[in-house]
Amino acid sequence: MQIGVSFPTTEIGNNPEHIRRFAEGAEALGYDYLTCIDHVIQGRNAVADDWRAYYTIDNAFHETLVLFGFLAAATQKIGLTSAILILPQRPTVLVAKQLAEIDILSGGRLRAGVGIGWNALEFGALDQTFNNRARRIEEQIALLRKLWSEHLVTFEGEWHHIDDAGLNPLPVQQPIPIWIGAFEAPAIRRAGRISDGLLVNPRVKPGPDADAVLGHFRAGAEEAGREVTTLGLEATVFTQGRGGNAIREELEQWRERGASHVTLRTMTAGLTDVEGHLDALEEARRALD
Repeated sequence: MQIGVSFPTTEIGNNPEHIRRFAEGAEALGYDYLTCIDHVIQGRNAVADDWRAYYTIDNAFHETLVLFGFLAAATQKIGLTSAILILPQRPTVLVAKQLAEIDILSGGRLRAGVGIGWNALEFGALDQTFNNRARRIEEQIALLRKLWSEHLVTFEGEWHHIDDAGLNPLPVQQPIPIWIGAFEAPAIRRAGRISDGLLVNPRVKPGPDADAVLGHFRAGAEEAGREVTTLGLEATVFTQGRGGNAIREELEQWRERGASHVTLRTMTAGLTDVEGHLDALEEARRALD
């Protein structure tokens, strides 16, 4: 099992040295990968539920792909995972180019976690259609894989039309792994059908809700003639000031459910600086070793 950390994007501030320090520190502690949330623009007011309370103009979100270009140079071996990049609000060919570049600059350390998003405000601001995003992401994923693995591509889809053109340079990984982050049953089944792995809703804990998610993931894989055990599965464990024993116990519960990756998230624990986040990750690392 790989153990990663979530970049504390809403709490780290804007000092590039602090950003570098967090990534270097996570790498030095032996974590396998680093994830980052993606949001481009936020409104004044939160959507009326607890987990979306952070997605307002009062909380900073660093741009994931630019950040990963910076961290590719700041680190040597830690993996970089978008968790998740809201793919349908971006032009597919441009995203293909950007992710290929990150994979090159990092020496093949990128994992592309993508999803359909939930915030219509962002889609409108980026001049993209919100209502067809679920169908469009399937075509986007198919095109990304072709662009990353073929010298010249001819593609005729509902939304994308390419005639004998391609990317140069191509990424180190051909193709870059594409995982899907999903909250709802149809999207979770989509992950089982077409992705390389599922990023489970971070707020799902081991238990009946997790088992329901895994059931949908398995059903999607079976629908496509795939074996779910060949696909990746990533869950999230919040530290939130908890002791090492509690973190280890929850991680083991995810391991029993087949998780290949578990991400530790220090956000929402009331930490106020980079060293506080790294101290929490060091304490967790000692408990897990």
